[in-house]
Amino acid sequence: MKIRNKEEATKTELSMTSMIDVVFLLLIFFILTFKIVELEGDFGIKMPLAGSSASTADDFDLPIKLRMEADAEGNLRAMKLNETQLGTDFEQLRAMVTAQVGNQAGPDAGDDGGPEIEIDTDFNLRYEYVIEAITHVSGRKEGDQIVKLIEKIKFAAPRR
Repeated sequence: MKIRNKEEATKTELSMTSMIDVVFLLLIFFILTFKIVELEGDFGIKMPLAGSSASTADDFDLPIKLRMEADAEGNLRAMKLNETQLGTDFEQLRAMVTAQVGNQAGPDAGDDGGPEIEIDTDFNLRYEYVIEAITHVSGRKEGDQIVKLIEKIKFAAPRR
């Protein structure tokens, strides 16, 4: 049996730079392929209070529905607010919304955020009419103050 001399033994070293390179490449790969997914299950459901015996429906339980119809060129043909014909008059739209909402809108509307409006438009309606409708239902300016009417605005799928 041959006894090795300690002086003749070669040192074996691992190359750490290549391993660090591989680790950084894996880190970059996982960072670039990571997808942020929105959490499911947060529906914001408003349940009635446990001791509530009154079953009266509030006016703001259902959204106010605004239907906007367009002609072939995309111009506004007619508006309906909860089945009430308004024609193409946006000031009449604001007056109707103000009459329905009253003083219960705006930032002091409570926990539920006040009334909600659902805007249902034709597919080819030009955006300027939709923006005009949003402007008239969201509030008005009285002097130097802004009076908020409806802050919750949602859209139905456009009709073709």
